[in-house]
Amino acid sequence: MLLPLLSAAPPAGADAPEEGSLQGQFTRAAARTGVPESVLLAVSYLQSRWDGHGGAPSVTGGYGPMHLTDAVTALKRSAPHHSDGEEDARGDSSRPARTEAPVPSAGRLPGRLRTLERASALSGIPAEELRTRPGANIEGGAALLAAAQREAGLPASADPADWYGAVARYSGADDAATAAAYANDVFDVIRTGETRTTDSGQVVTLPAAPAVAPVTGQVAALGLRAPAAGPVECPRTVACEWIPAPYEEFGDDDYGNHDKADRPVSQSIDYIVIHDTEATWDVTLGLVQDPAYVSWQYSLRSSDGHVAQHLALKDVGWHAGNWFVNAKSVGLEHEGFLTSPDSWYTEAMYRSSARLVRYLAARYGIPLDRQHVLGHDNVPGTVTSSIRGMHTDPGPYWDWAHYFRLLGRPIVPSAGPHAGVVTIRPDYDAHRPVYTDCAAAGTACAPHGSGAVRLHTAPDEDAPLVKDVGLRPGGEDSTTGVNDTGARASTGQSFAVVERRGDWTAVWYLGQKAWFHNPRRQPTAVNGRGLVLTPREGLAEVPVYGRAYPEASAYPAGVPVQAVSPLPYRLLAGQRYVVGDRTPSEYLFAPTFDTTGHAVVRGQEDYYEIQFGHRVAFVKAADVRVSRI
Repeated sequence: MLLPLLSAAPPAGADAPEEGSLQGQFTRAAARTGVPESVLLAVSYLQSRWDGHGGAPSVTGGYGPMHLTDAVTALKRSAPHHSDGEEDARGDSSRPARTEAPVPSAGRLPGRLRTLERASALSGIPAEELRTRPGANIEGGAALLAAAQREAGLPASADPADWYGAVARYSGADDAATAAAYANDVFDVIRTGETRTTDSGQVVTLPAAPAVAPVTGQVAALGLRAPAAGPVECPRTVACEWIPAPYEEFGDDDYGNHDKADRPVSQSIDYIVIHDTEATWDVTLGLVQDPAYVSWQYSLRSSDGHVAQHLALKDVGWHAGNWFVNAKSVGLEHEGFLTSPDSWYTEAMYRSSARLVRYLAARYGIPLDRQHVLGHDNVPGTVTSSIRGMHTDPGPYWDWAHYFRLLGRPIVPSAGPHAGVVTIRPDYDAHRPVYTDCAAAGTACAPHGSGAVRLHTAPDEDAPLVKDVGLRPGGEDSTTGVNDTGARASTGQSFAVVERRGDWTAVWYLGQKAWFHNPRRQPTAVNGRGLVLTPREGLAEVPVYGRAYPEASAYPAGVPVQAVSPLPYRLLAGQRYVVGDRTPSEYLFAPTFDTTGHAVVRGQEDYYEIQFGHRVAFVKAADVRVSRI
């Protein structure tokens, strides 16, 4: 919420801090405003990890290290996530596709999206400087914190513990639980400390202060609302409210926007799918509450990490474009835009998301690895005709390495230099491959860190990229397009090594020998061990599937048999792929609004999930031999 403007503000112009080291700019802003430097540093870390992003706005229109918001730019977006492209979010070929809905208006901008104008009024620094000069931006954020402390009737104490309420107010949250969760994260950063090299190449350090015990009762005096009551399923460390998705019948056997189920009694929950929304927060909530649209379990807000739950976890959302995955997964939509490299995600959202995923993984026994925590861009098409329409979010700019550190499962080597398995893990900030098509077709995207590597047909940067016959049946090469997943491997994905040659490593990928640049001095992968599979003896190749459906004989009367259709790829004898899990064949039959006729069909056939390309795939257990390397 916007705080009322103070009657007096610090002088403008010459009093704005001079540019210098980023660490020094925090020190000077703290001294000028009376905000403890540790509080200023920790708030900035939670918003931006001290990055400036070259003056580009975040997904919620936030600028600079302090994430001062001027969200008009964020509302110029169009084509929300599941309304763009050809993918049927439900992913059940036995029912009509469900992809489009009207885009609701975002309405009047709330105060949390307009903090830059208030920072300008308080500090006297012009808005353009707050957007583009890191030192000015830090000064503006410090002015907001100092104003919040004064308006609470509290002195500018040198003890960071006395600033809990001001930090909670800085979050912009309009409910007490989210404001408190945000402040708790800030003070966790203060207690543990951080050191990081920013996107401008500067090292910033916040020394650990483990004894700081904030005055948490200050939140009660802020007058914030309670979150919407409801049957939320969230950890206590996440601020979560209930904004339900509708279950509504339209007639003519049509209904929306999800399916009733009884998971995990009816089916196990094995996957968590990470999405970005391609829309602002208000638009996202409007869409998921539209009975004619599609659905997912949780939405996460970028500015402060707030979580809204829309479906009971026992029910099935329509989000991944693959009915087998939908029936066995939980979908998390993160406010963001794939094709805008510097429309960055906040640390607050990463942390909130990681706590939610840890909770879900513990509740359902889901392993915290990249075979079970999938991006939407890792979910396979169900059949050949659906491959080209599958979505590509959260894309190459989602920081999987940082995310898995927050999950408590950092991606680290587990074997020596001659290991038979590698797991992709470039240095996200330093690794900046060129992508195209963010703003316009054929135009290079802004340089930006990435967690993905490219795969070539030979150990040479000039060699063609490997081909994806599912995406391009005509045999055309893959491209550097930001939405082209045909020759891409992302952080956390593991592959079997074929050969190593100098600074290059070859792996099995989409039925091909594929090379990626992996120099010893700046490796883009770590070595490891794992289970791999290969066609059993006597088979020259085995089919690859996009879903693990039962054999025809398993279907009872009244349930139409679902085709077990292979994808257009070849897994050849001698090739090896890393195994994610062994899964029984299942099909959730849920074609009607009335749930009495719903059923889960289980077959005798088992499948293995494998990391086959950028997307996972399934092979029949009877077709392969598994070993450990």
